[in-house]
Amino acid sequence: MDRREFLQALGVAAAAGLPFASRGQPEDAAFYEVPRFGNVSLLHFTDCHGQLRPIRFREPDVNIGVADARGRPPHLVGEAFLKRYGIPPASREAHAFTYLNFEALASRYGTMGGFAHLATLVKRLKASRPGALLLDGGDTWQGTATALWTKGQDMIDAQKLLGVDVMTAHWEFTYGQERVKQVVDGDFKDRIAFVAQNVNTADFGDPVFAPYVIREINGVPVGIIGQAFPYTPIANPRYFVPDWTFGIKEEELQKQVEAVRAKGAQVVVLLSHNGMDVDLKLASRVSGIDVILGGHTHDGVPRPVPIKNGGGTTLVTNAGSNGKFLAVLDLDVRDGRVRDIQYRLLPVFSNLLPADGAMSSHIAKVRAPFESKLAEKLAVTDGLLYRRGNFNGSADQLILDALLEVQAAQIAFSPGFRWGTTLLPGEAITFEQVMDWSAITYPHATVTEMSGEMIKTVLEDVCDNLFNPDPYYQQGGDMVRVAGLTYTCAPTEGMGKRISDMRLGGKPIEAGKTYKVAGWAPVAEGAKGPPVWDVISQYLRAKKTIAPRKLSLPKLVGVEGNPGIG
Repeated sequence: MDRREFLQALGVAAAAGLPFASRGQPEDAAFYEVPRFGNVSLLHFTDCHGQLRPIRFREPDVNIGVADARGRPPHLVGEAFLKRYGIPPASREAHAFTYLNFEALASRYGTMGGFAHLATLVKRLKASRPGALLLDGGDTWQGTATALWTKGQDMIDAQKLLGVDVMTAHWEFTYGQERVKQVVDGDFKDRIAFVAQNVNTADFGDPVFAPYVIREINGVPVGIIGQAFPYTPIANPRYFVPDWTFGIKEEELQKQVEAVRAKGAQVVVLLSHNGMDVDLKLASRVSGIDVILGGHTHDGVPRPVPIKNGGGTTLVTNAGSNGKFLAVLDLDVRDGRVRDIQYRLLPVFSNLLPADGAMSSHIAKVRAPFESKLAEKLAVTDGLLYRRGNFNGSADQLILDALLEVQAAQIAFSPGFRWGTTLLPGEAITFEQVMDWSAITYPHATVTEMSGEMIKTVLEDVCDNLFNPDPYYQQGGDMVRVAGLTYTCAPTEGMGKRISDMRLGGKPIEAGKTYKVAGWAPVAEGAKGPPVWDVISQYLRAKKTIAPRKLSLPKLVGVEGNPGIG
């Protein structure tokens, strides 16, 4: 499909190209009526992070794009996002896709996601689209207490019940390479294809997993290539995957595209966990891919972004997180080519979709042994508690405050993880909620003596992972959250020049002086310390009532007017 045809498809297909306002606001009963189109359909979700039950998840109010990414999807928030996509304010879509008026709209529209409700939607769409495949972009087995305590088994069984056909991965690898292989060779055998063209053995460079699968849908061969998170051994502990190598591996990917085309694939899809900025660059450099179904960065992007390359145009998508969205990609394939497409990223509103009975039974069964522990009420929050945003969120601030007090530190660092659900004012903070913010396989809370020079090095390094103008050097999550320390950040500057004016108690940080720094989730092997959920729980039990958090945020310079700032 050439560039002109793709752009025509985006302009003609109402579901793919017209602004939401032009379609009118659907009645609740018709919200999920998506007419069948074409002869090939793929359903896609990603980054659900173990959330089997309905949740709330506030989208970011800061998602800054720098250099070529400034003002381009996915780096639009709030009003700029609504304007770009023609979404009416205060609508269901406005609540699903943005942070605007979150508390009021959360009360109006209810919770989102939940595998029992997602299962109902998947079954409806598959019934209206014979042969449709369900693709899972990864980050499925991690993010909750039950996922952690069962080593992902609660989610693995849910994937099978949901009808997942193909998946790739990232956080799955933090259970260790042996566990991943056990699932792929056991639970998934002849059920779910686990694809990752960019994971090889460290000794001979052999593929660890199948690089792709070719499935026939209504007589059309469809090639689905997997791209696992390329920076797994950097963003997460290397010791979990000591015998495997990762990377973007462009040249290898191009060969895989050519291989599936040579085997007759008329449609080529990349199921990616690169992150959207990486996928946008990748699409400009690798030809022959029709659509990239992306994940990792948790960006809910309503319309595909067309990217021109040497072989034509590739559409790049990203399908949000936490089970909030299900993407529907319909393709009209004739004479061996994609002729037209329609794409919808459907918000999954729990109160509009009845719970699937079989999935509800599974969820109840896997939770039963842990219910009393999960339900422990630790405190009540008076303010909105959320995670997401380039620099901080109120849930992250709560974790920082707990680290400072319980660990008796001067400065606290908390990782910029993008997963973790939201609580409304007045709701109880249960142990389950704490685990939603912290359930990882390397949870140690640490206290370290760090020099001022090292503190700056750490901040500069993490900041470069987020704001390097070359997406291929963006290797982590959001910016490390910081408390106790104030600083100025210039995202558009170069490496080593973004962080300045670091202060503790109003006094400048001294390069040669040491400071007591609390943190958690160390990637180095052999780290010790209590699990961070114990630190947070101790803090909450002592406080009982949690006042609204005052966020520790850097002073930003050089990004005035950036549409990625709400």
